[in-house]
Amino acid sequence: MLRHSFFFLLTSLLSLSAHPVPDSAKWLTYSGGEGPGKGKHIVLIAADQEYRSEQAMPMMAGILSKHHGFDCTVLFGVNEKGMVDPTMPVYPKKGKEDEFEQHNIPGLEHLMSADLVIFFHRLLTLPEGQLKKIATYLDSGKPIIALRTANHGFRGRIPYSKEGKNINFGRDILGGSFMGHHGGWHREATRGTIVKELAGHPIVSGVHDIWGPSDVYRTYKEGTTLPEDCTILVWGQPLTGLSPEDEPNIKKEALPVAWFKTWSTSMGTKARVFNTTMGSARDLQSAGLRRLIINASYWGMGLEDKITPNRSVAYTRKYEPRPSGFNYEKLGVRPQLPSDFR
Repeated sequence: MLRHSFFFLLTSLLSLSAHPVPDSAKWLTYSGGEGPGKGKHIVLIAADQEYRSEQAMPMMAGILSKHHGFDCTVLFGVNEKGMVDPTMPVYPKKGKEDEFEQHNIPGLEHLMSADLVIFFHRLLTLPEGQLKKIATYLDSGKPIIALRTANHGFRGRIPYSKEGKNINFGRDILGGSFMGHHGGWHREATRGTIVKELAGHPIVSGVHDIWGPSDVYRTYKEGTTLPEDCTILVWGQPLTGLSPEDEPNIKKEALPVAWFKTWSTSMGTKARVFNTTMGSARDLQSAGLRRLIINASYWGMGLEDKITPNRSVAYTRKYEPRPSGFNYEKLGVRPQLPSDFR
């Protein structure tokens, strides 16, 4: 009887500490250490073709799990061989539309157990079944974080409607979609400045410096601003070059590069949303940007009272991301196994 009770207790403890997603060669799992995020599960989606999300999202998962206690799962966009493949085309070749391969993100069923999803994808054409899994999460009322190209993450519509209107992920849920490069594409870096009136907001707690070599996106028409339901948190000033020491490009105004809002689902539940148009793998070499996103993760899940300005955002492994761009051969970008990015 005593042995049975001990076995039951041990099994219960193991189940409480077990990662909610089983190990698989198709994705990466990171079990949470000690920290405020204990018992919460974050799914990070890496499926862009330009900004090396396949390197950035495992790095962020390592920090969130080891230093903050969150269980993390990284899901990748893969090719027909199951390789993480940023080189897959996003548009069919003219006259060869029948040969176009849909994209594929194995493991989207695990969004069901997610307490937060961090999206970093670009112009995907996914099977309807996978799109429905994403739409189910978006309508769940759970928090959403979107990085860089996620605001134009899907090439077509997603199967998500509200009050008879099809929902656009960028415009409707995030508050803005990609409308062009305001900064010089691959020529002008971004210097982020926190809105003075929001310096006490929990998302910017301990954030002292935001810089990245990616340019500033425009997400609304010139002469207008973000929708009223968006609160601008960080302005992004284009610089005259790609170095953090470069001067501001005074010919170009600052535009919002980070904001937050509330998304009201079809059932009327409220989801916290944080969006930043920064977030390339090299942008995330900025400790300030990493802290901004990690703080936003806490905030999204209603854990803002757990945010501290000095909890570590240091790398948990060597991190040397490749440059952004589409010249894959020159940049050394090729299909690799998910395990290669751990």
